[in-house]
Amino acid sequence: MSALERVDPAERAARVALSQVVEPLDRVIVPKLLGLSGVEAWDRIVTDAGGQFARCAARVRERHPERLWQIAEKLRVRVVVPGDEEWPPGLDDLQVPPWCLWVRGGGRLTDLLGLSIAVVGSRMSTSYGDHVAGELGHDLSERGWTVVSGAAYGIDAAAHRGALSARRPTIAALACGVDRSYPAAHAELLEVIRGDGALVSEMPPGAAPQKHRFLARNRLIAALTRGTVVVEAGLRSGSLNTATHAEALARPVGAVPGPVTSAMSAGCHELVREGKAVLVSDARDVIELAGAIGGDLAPPRRGQIVAADRLGEEAQRVLFAMPARGSTTVDRLTRSAGLTVPEVLRSLACLEGAGEVQRSDDGWRLP
Repeated sequence: MSALERVDPAERAARVALSQVVEPLDRVIVPKLLGLSGVEAWDRIVTDAGGQFARCAARVRERHPERLWQIAEKLRVRVVVPGDEEWPPGLDDLQVPPWCLWVRGGGRLTDLLGLSIAVVGSRMSTSYGDHVAGELGHDLSERGWTVVSGAAYGIDAAAHRGALSARRPTIAALACGVDRSYPAAHAELLEVIRGDGALVSEMPPGAAPQKHRFLARNRLIAALTRGTVVVEAGLRSGSLNTATHAEALARPVGAVPGPVTSAMSAGCHELVREGKAVLVSDARDVIELAGAIGGDLAPPRRGQIVAADRLGEEAQRVLFAMPARGSTTVDRLTRSAGLTVPEVLRSLACLEGAGEVQRSDDGWRLP
């Protein structure tokens, strides 16, 4: 039995209709439909479009399902609903899940979202933020993680391009129909993304990008992935909204630090300061944050080990007491290092064997 056969055609059609008529987070309409099936919700709207669902009346009258399906078929856009194999289970964790997803692209969501991470941030990014987002996108993709973002200017685009540079698929969640290139300057980027990746939206083809739809879209980015990383964000950045949704879904949140003088990193710093995000600096940190507990630990970071680190305390004190220029004697070293003559002699023998000091005509010196 195919995925299409597993879902009642009437339920699928009702969910498609609801995606055309109901705004994703409409505070008046949505609470009246929570917990209902697509068929039940659609029936309530069409039977009372002039009453408590008056907001939907104009859209119900002007709906053209045949034309919509023609557009979807022409552009190879598919509809994914709960019960389909491709339906991302993470969306069911949302208080208000989408009625359906409109998907365009060669990648299957079930294959791409198993290991996935959201990389988001400011549209007004700095060169530092673009660099970090690109590196994260590339390195996460190389390690088998799918980068999900919103295809906006700045951090989103840098993360997508980083993933594509690793020749790996990436997913763009849109606040408009998947047939529209928004922003227009990213038309080529969106075309490349949908090659092996996917464009997804809860809005039907033809839907325009409107501000409230971006806020609704952010919850999808958080729910589709195993964690969210904010690379750069001002204190009013929309990416902080994505982080809030991730926190509400009990998904881990990471934040990349920036210069304390940068307004574009102030939101990231605030997330860390309030304990809402973990500081991350590279793909290893991100994978440890969102990966398997105890199985994806990042290697500990340590400074470079130098030869002096391997010496005992007495030898270190003698080495640090050696003059930078010229030679010195055992007597001077005993005073300078605060050691006895036998301790200094033992240390000098050890240091000479390690190549750290050498004998001279008038005592001991550094090589």
